[in-house]
Amino acid sequence: MRHAPVGGTSHLQLTTLLIKQVGNMNTTGRSQTRVPMIVIIAGLPGTGKSTLARALAQRLPGAVLDKDSIRASLFQPPYVEYSRLQDDFCQEIMLQTAAYLLSKHAQLKVLLDGRPFSRQYHRDRVTGFCSQVGTPWATLECVCSEATAMSRIAEGVAANSHLAANRTPELYREIREAWEPIDQPKLVIDTDEDIETCVNRALRYLTGSLNG
Repeated sequence: MRHAPVGGTSHLQLTTLLIKQVGNMNTTGRSQTRVPMIVIIAGLPGTGKSTLARALAQRLPGAVLDKDSIRASLFQPPYVEYSRLQDDFCQEIMLQTAAYLLSKHAQLKVLLDGRPFSRQYHRDRVTGFCSQVGTPWATLECVCSEATAMSRIAEGVAANSHLAANRTPELYREIREAWEPIDQPKLVIDTDEDIETCVNRALRYLTGSLNG
């Protein structure tokens, strides 16, 4: 059964409208520092993706779109699956939200967080969307020692402080075993280093990506 689009506008029409708006915005000849960008924050669980994303957002300026926050907002606990299908759905919502934000805020950097982006198709979907929108993209891959990642995960489990209830050592190992190497341009950030060093490296890379 087909449902009438909300407010007379379908999801496809909304996406097309946002793409046109962002495309028009990106042809106005602004300086590179004011060009919007979508940033993939990739990495295994516990590698500091969210910490880096939040710190970067304060300096850019940027907006963090967190897959786990989106899932928690959309699905009541009985309907949370942690399935590939639901993860992909939440990523699509992230991209739709990114397009909306970029159509409204000329200099915003949107940081995609909460998904490891461990599979090539995860990353291809983002870069393909960026091509549609006409917005630059960049990839930051967070890494750290296994001991550090496991310690961070254990702290989150003990404190019940992470939105994703499946963020466990078992998930870390599962994703690590299935990880597909990132072949596209990226900056690898070792989050065993202090956060200020990590943020400064990321900022230099993102600025260079825009100027390149």
